[in-house]
Amino acid sequence: METRRDVFQAIADPTRRQIIDLIVSKTQNLNSIAENFDISRQAVSVHVRILTECGLITIEQQGRERYCRPKLEQLDEVNHWISRYKAHWETHLDQLESYLEKIQKNKSYAKKRGKHNRP
Repeated sequence: METRRDVFQAIADPTRRQIIDLIVSKTQNLNSIAENFDISRQAVSVHVRILTECGLITIEQQGRERYCRPKLEQLDEVNHWISRYKAHWETHLDQLESYLEKIQKNKSYAKKRGKHNRP
């Protein structure tokens, strides 16, 4: 049974996120990518395979070299998912801000009233 990988699984790992960052700025071969990490070339190849399976990169053969190119359209799925929760939290944070402002105004009002009522 084949395991389905998704974009969330790909970006969950910091090494894979770093690989994406590397190839976004410049298409690189596997050896160039591996030079940026303190892990084996084989481990980098596993990460690249996962990124390929998730559809975040493509590999193009050029002579004897295999070059990794970004294919980041899949990140739209992540952006869509995050945007739903971003709107939720922005609403809640706006409500919290209003509540805190109300408390601050009430404290200021009480403080002013307290000064005038003292003998």
